[in-house]
Order: sequence, then C-alpha cells, then structure tokens
Amino acid sequence: MGDLAKIFKAYDVRGVVPDELDEPTAEAVGAAFVEVTGAGSVVVAHDMRESSPPLAEAFIRGARSRGADVVHAGLGSTDLLYYASGSLGLPGVMFTASHNPARYNGMKMCRSGAVPIGGDTGLTEIRDRAAELLGATFAPGGSVIGKDLLTGYADHLRTLVDLRGIRPLKVVVDAGNGMGGHTVPAVFDGLPIELTPLYFELDGNFPNHEANPLEPQNLVDLQRAVVERGADLGLAFDGDADRCWVIDERGESVSPSAVTALVAARELAKHPGATIIHNLITSLGVPEIVREHGGVPVRTRVGHSFIKAEMARTGAVFGGEHSAHYYFRDFWFADSGLLAAMHVLAALGEQDSPLSQVVGAYSRYHASGEVNSAVSDQAEALRRVREEFAGRGEFDELDGLTVTGSGWWFNLRASNTEPLLRLNAEAADETKMTAIRDEVLAIVGKVSE
Repeated sequence: MGDLAKIFKAYDVRGVVPDELDEPTAEAVGAAFVEVTGAGSVVVAHDMRESSPPLAEAFIRGARSRGADVVHAGLGSTDLLYYASGSLGLPGVMFTASHNPARYNGMKMCRSGAVPIGGDTGLTEIRDRAAELLGATFAPGGSVIGKDLLTGYADHLRTLVDLRGIRPLKVVVDAGNGMGGHTVPAVFDGLPIELTPLYFELDGNFPNHEANPLEPQNLVDLQRAVVERGADLGLAFDGDADRCWVIDERGESVSPSAVTALVAARELAKHPGATIIHNLITSLGVPEIVREHGGVPVRTRVGHSFIKAEMARTGAVFGGEHSAHYYFRDFWFADSGLLAAMHVLAALGEQDSPLSQVVGAYSRYHASGEVNSAVSDQAEALRRVREEFAGRGEFDELDGLTVTGSGWWFNLRASNTEPLLRLNAEAADETKMTAIRDEVLAIVGKVSE
C-alpha cells in the first residue's frame, strides 16, 4: 500500500502507481474524504491514464462505504470537475497527475462550489484518517450514478465568453494526448473556428511528447503546425487541460503575463473597478495595465492556494499566474485553461489584427523566464544576494526575496520540494534584464561551488 506521507502534497495527492498510490490507498482516501468533509454526495472524474479508472472506482467504493452517494462523471478535465462541483453543489475529486509522466497519478480535491482542499484546509486530516483506514474492509452503502457532464460544461463556458460573432479563425490545438482532446471539440463545436487537432487521441502514455506546455520542447510541433498551416494561433494544454499555453501566428510563444493582462482588460470592461489577482513573478506590466483599465491589482505569493484564497477574500473577478493558470470568479474562482483560451480567441476574433499585434499591447518588459539553480545552502545564497543588492533597490520578502530597482526587478525564492533556488528577472531593456539575471546567478553560483 502507498506511503501517505509521501504522496500527500501541499495542494493535492501525487505518486507513482502502484508503488506509492494503489487501489487500497484510494479506497481508504475515499472513506476518509467523506468522513472529513461530511459529504452526503460526491462527484468524481478522471483523466485518460490507464490507472485512473481503477483508482477512481476504488475511491468510490471507499466513499460509498461511508454512506455517500457518488455522481461518477467519468472522463473529464480538471476544470470539468470544477464545473461539476460548482454546478451540482458537491465536493469533488479529480483523478489525474496533470503534466507528470505516465507512471504517476493523483487526486485533486475540492469542497462544494470548487473550493480547494489543501494542507491547511482539510487535506492533512484526510491523509491522517486514511492512514488509520488502510487495510480496512469497505462495504457499499451509498449509491453511484453515472452522469455525462461534458455538454453542460461546454454550454457553460460558451455563456461566459460568446464566440459566435467572431471572424473565422484557424486554430491549431495540441492536446498532448491529454484531456484537451476530449473537451476542446465539445466547446468549439458550431463556432466559427477551423480546428486543426494535434494529438487528440486520449493516451496516458503520452506517445508524442509530455503534456507539459511549460517546457519549450513540447511546443515545437505546435509552433511548426501554426506556421505551416497559416493559422491565426495555437493552443497547447497540459494533461488534465487546466493550463493553456498560447502561440501566435508567427509560431512565437505568448507570455502568460500578456495573457493575464489581456484577460484582465476584458474582464474589467465588464466589471469596472474590479480586483485582479496576480502573483509576484508575473510581469510589472500586469498591475500597470490593470490600473490603466480602472482595476485594482492585488499581488500574491506563488501557488494556486494563495491565488484562490485572495480571490475569495477580495471578490476578485480574475487571477493569473506565470504558470499559465487562469482563475475566474464566474467559474467558482477556479482555474480553466480553456476559458482563458476563449478570451484570447474573442480578443483576436473581434478585430482584424494578428495575434502578435494584439498581445504586443500587453507585453512591455523583457523577462528571463524561471531559471533554476541547485543550491544546498539556500539561506546563505539569499543572504549574499541581499548583501550585494543592498541600497540598489527596494526589498520585499513576501515570497523569497524580491528586489525592485528603476525599470527592473528580480525574485529569488526557494523551491518547496527540491534543493533549488528559482530566479525570475525582468527589465524594460533586454540588456539590463540579462545583466541583472547573470549577476544574481553568479552570486548564487559561488555558494553552490
């Protein structure tokens, strides 16, 4: 049976199947989930991995043993599970390991209304109770009913962004053999979109490339197809399709910060004066553009639990992260890659300019991207960077160390899971950004020698 302490992370459950996560473990977690949440009914969905259906069935057995009724949605993306939880008013569990390799699987859990369950909001209690229940016998109690939620999910997204009136667009979508191959056709059906699908066959072995669009090598096929087909844009989804990466008509990546600013401007047009959430390593252009459109930008730590908590606290209409997660108040404060993609399609299709020109208005700075350095003594590296940059900018320690100077900033923070320091730097001038990036990396490198 699985090692619960190892597979329960800060925000979800993730582990290698069957060594770390197996059916008896999923069964115990199902029973514990119902006990801790007090749920009378639960909705369950799963991705296309070979291990997902049996793990989901095991979880359902555990949940039913505690008297809960189960709505089994079957195949779905993570944002479809959030739709199910929100629209049905039920706690939910999604079986997926997102962008991880085929041998992994996991669970993303939420309370009714798609409210996330993390380490400090119930996940620790579920882990501890599941550990007590491992090896127990689970007799069925509650009922289980299958329910197809794909049509309702697609209809709901189309009510949030109306694409019926846009000019015809040629769109290439790389689903990476993940759940985008299931949800994109349903959402795009009947819209003025000429769809070229790449790797829409559901295959949890990921035979073409990893379903992780944050890694540049996984975008190569999409970039080539966009240019070869003369498409207006390309979209790449991760394995559970809750993240979306955008490629312009030239085959160039569009930064998630630019997408965040674009969607923020659109949401502020509908909700004047609203709050927009962004994490501290999105571009300086995001809060600038939010203010210019009459909104209130609020900066958070990196991580979806911080974004969602701050959105709930402030009633923010939208939130964006550098990792291509986008969160919507109208979608139960949950993230949906496809909904963000629809905003980009709407912005493009409502006028005649190419996407590179449209997003150019939202791209003001030069960014390094995230650069990781292996450092055993992270505290010493951070101390030396503070020392070197003393008096050269404003210091902020909301999440790691952020130093902001005139027209530039950088953030250096420790990984939660690995002996790594993560650097993000940005400047109005590319030469300045490169100089700041390289200076910080040189200081960090001396500690790791």
